[in-house]
Amino acid sequence: MIGPVILPLLVAFLLGLLAGPPYIRALRAYRLRERIRQELPADLHAKAGTPTMGGWLIIGAALLSALALSPDRSTIWPVAGAMLVFGLVGAVDDLAKLRNRAGVGLAVRFKLAGHLLLALLLALWVVLGYGQTTAWLPLAGRLDLGPWLVPIGTLAIFFGTAGVNEVDGLDGLAAGTTALAFAALLALSLQASQWALASLCAALIGALLAFLWFNAHPAMVFMGDTGALALGAALGMISLLGGWVLLLPVLGLLYALELVSVIIQVAYFKATGGRRLFRMSPFHHHLQLSGWPEVQIVQRFWLLAALLAVLTVALGTL
Repeated sequence: MIGPVILPLLVAFLLGLLAGPPYIRALRAYRLRERIRQELPADLHAKAGTPTMGGWLIIGAALLSALALSPDRSTIWPVAGAMLVFGLVGAVDDLAKLRNRAGVGLAVRFKLAGHLLLALLLALWVVLGYGQTTAWLPLAGRLDLGPWLVPIGTLAIFFGTAGVNEVDGLDGLAAGTTALAFAALLALSLQASQWALASLCAALIGALLAFLWFNAHPAMVFMGDTGALALGAALGMISLLGGWVLLLPVLGLLYALELVSVIIQVAYFKATGGRRLFRMSPFHHHLQLSGWPEVQIVQRFWLLAALLAVLTVALGTL
């Protein structure tokens, strides 16, 4: 069953590679260019004007390939729906940032409430619509969690979108780490003979590799919230559908740490009347302001993501 894996990956990669140049030209033509917030590190201000909303390139290449070549499209529809819905939500936020001279998007409280509601609806779709109620627990095997999988799945999707969105801040950082995460889910899906999910993971990897062709430092295009939210939703949904949702805290530990660094920074700032624990959050910006070169930060994060991916696959066999 190599075909359901190799073909979607190659097709998605070629689609992304071929569509990339004209799509980036279109983004420039419509002036969909990144605005950099004033408080971000000085190195990032040189990237102002780089085309953004490149996430549609990933979404389009991955879903076209997977839906065309998957042995079972019905399994893919919930993930496709999640990626499209969160991609649209992210696009609205990207457009709001472009219209704001300060580069600030929609109000955080409205985004959090909306993302949580969408995550709940998607989790209900999987549990009630597909009857998926099991999850793998190392040393215990597959457990039937029944309706408890709804809140667990909701949190997985919600924190998946939030975590990937926080990691997306340096050239190639989000694309590279998520490609490694999907590689782990690909290995787990193959082990469980979940061919449709395996083909989707392969297509996502191919699309992300094609995107990295244009997003590696120095980036010619950014994925924006359009891509980050869609990828986070896909991570949560594939983990939920495949029964790997209890392994997501390990697979997504890097995203969780980035998200926690933001929460800690905000809490410390309010508690101390304006003092900062980190130079800036998320943590990759703290490293940047501490003198780490951008490429070095990205490479170290990729190494950590690879380690977590291997650990996740190992736990999926216990």
